[in-house]
Amino acid sequence: MLPNEVWEGRSAKTWTLRTLITPLSWLYGFGWQVYLAAYKIGFKTAKSPHRPVICVGNLVVGGSGKSPLTIYIAKVVQRLGRQVVIGCSGYGAPHSQDACIAPDGPLSAAEWGDEPAMFRWLLPNVPLVVGRNRVLAAELVHATFPKAVLVMDDGFQHLPLAKQFAVVIDDPMAKNFRCLPAGPYREPRWNVRRANVVVPRDFRVKTHPMRIVDVEGKTVIPQSYAVLCALGNPSKFLKMLADQYPNDRKDFPTILKGDHDPLSERDLWVDLPIELPIIVTAKDWVKLRDRTDIGERQFFIAMHEVELEPSEEFKVRVERSFNE
Repeated sequence: MLPNEVWEGRSAKTWTLRTLITPLSWLYGFGWQVYLAAYKIGFKTAKSPHRPVICVGNLVVGGSGKSPLTIYIAKVVQRLGRQVVIGCSGYGAPHSQDACIAPDGPLSAAEWGDEPAMFRWLLPNVPLVVGRNRVLAAELVHATFPKAVLVMDDGFQHLPLAKQFAVVIDDPMAKNFRCLPAGPYREPRWNVRRANVVVPRDFRVKTHPMRIVDVEGKTVIPQSYAVLCALGNPSKFLKMLADQYPNDRKDFPTILKGDHDPLSERDLWVDLPIELPIIVTAKDWVKLRDRTDIGERQFFIAMHEVELEPSEEFKVRVERSFNE
C-alpha cells in the first residue's frame, strides 16, 4: 500500500491503519518540536555563510508545486537585477552527497537528480548548487557567486542553514494534518508560522494554462494520449491535464510511479497503446530523454508555470529580503 493511500484512503482498512499508527505521528511531532526548540533557545545556532537565502519549502512530503514556484521566484530575482543561483538536494543522485556547483550545460538526471536536470533544462543560464549539505552549498555559493541570491528548492526543514526569506506552500484544503507516518506532514502544521510568506494564504497562486510541447519545443494540442508520470501528488497534474486537454480515449491510459522514480525500467511503457503519444512532466522528461529506446514512442511534455499575485507586492517583499 502506497503512503498516499494510507494518508488519504477512505476505506475501513486505511482508516484503521491510520488510527493504529497515529501514536507514532505524535512521537514524531514531539521529536521535531524538541529539535526546533534546540535552535530557538540557543543550544544550536543556524549558520549564515551566504546572504540572502530565499527558501521555497513546504510542510508535507511529496509534490506540492515547489519547483514551478522556485522558477518563478528565480525570475523575480533576475528582474530585480540580481544574479540568482538555484540550490537543490539532488534527491537520490550521486551528487546529492555533500554539495557542489554543477557544471555548465545539460545535466544527467541519473548523476545530478531529476530536479537539477529540469532546472538546467528550463533555466540554462542559471547556476546550480546541488547537495543535501545546505550549509556547504551556501558556502560554495558565497565563494563562487558572492553577490548572488541563493534560491533554495526545498530545505525549510533544514535548520542548520539560516534563511532570510522563506516562502512555504501549505494547502488549506488538506484533510489529513497528521505528521509522518500517519499523515504527510514533515513537522507539525502550526510551524508554518516560521515562514515569511505562506502560499496561498498571503499571495494567490496564478496557474498559467498548461502548455504541451513536443521534444523540439513546438506547441501541440493532443486529442488522444497516454500519461506517464512520477510525482508525489499526481492527482492534481492529471486533473489539470484532463480539464485543459480532454482525452478522446475514455480509458485514459496512465502509468504512475512514485516521486523521483528513475523511470529506467526496460518495458516501462509496454502497457500503453503504441499509437498514442505519451504526455510526461518536465521533471520526468529529463530522465526519459537519455534512454536509448524512446525513439519507439512519441513523447509530449507538459509545461507548468505559476506566479504569485499581487505580483508587485510579492516583488517588493523579495527585494526587501535582500537587506535582511
